[in-house]
Amino acid sequence: MADLLDAASEVDGFCRRMGWQHCVIGGMALLRWGEQRMTKDVDLTLLTGFGNEEAYIGALLKEFQALPAEPMAFALRNRVLPVRTKAGFKADIALGGLPFEAQAVTRASDYAYSDRVVLRTCTAEDLVVMKAFAARPQDQSMSKEF
Repeated sequence: MADLLDAASEVDGFCRRMGWQHCVIGGMALLRWGEQRMTKDVDLTLLTGFGNEEAYIGALLKEFQALPAEPMAFALRNRVLPVRTKAGFKADIALGGLPFEAQAVTRASDYAYSDRVVLRTCTAEDLVVMKAFAARPQDQSMSKEF
């Protein structure tokens, strides 16, 4: 898990250095709120709004290796940019623009996963909403616990 924490810290740290509003979501955020679950990647919401995405995507592509063949077109079409971190892990960076995403990023707070890794993560309540919206089988048991 330490390597995945390093990957999450890499993406979170880049967003912080850029002064971007963001928060870690998905399995890494779930670890904060008490459920141990195997996760192989980092999920993060980056608040880009609508119409400004290309500037964010361009900066991300200078820092991280893109996974899709045409990353700009893929990210603009799907509102997510899959990248590989220097630590070698996949990170899905969602391009947030909806009011709920803006509120989730605003409500997010820092959490120390270790002495050296602090990540800005979404609240438990926002995580439940995100997981319910995703409607994946692996998320259904988590939603019942909150």
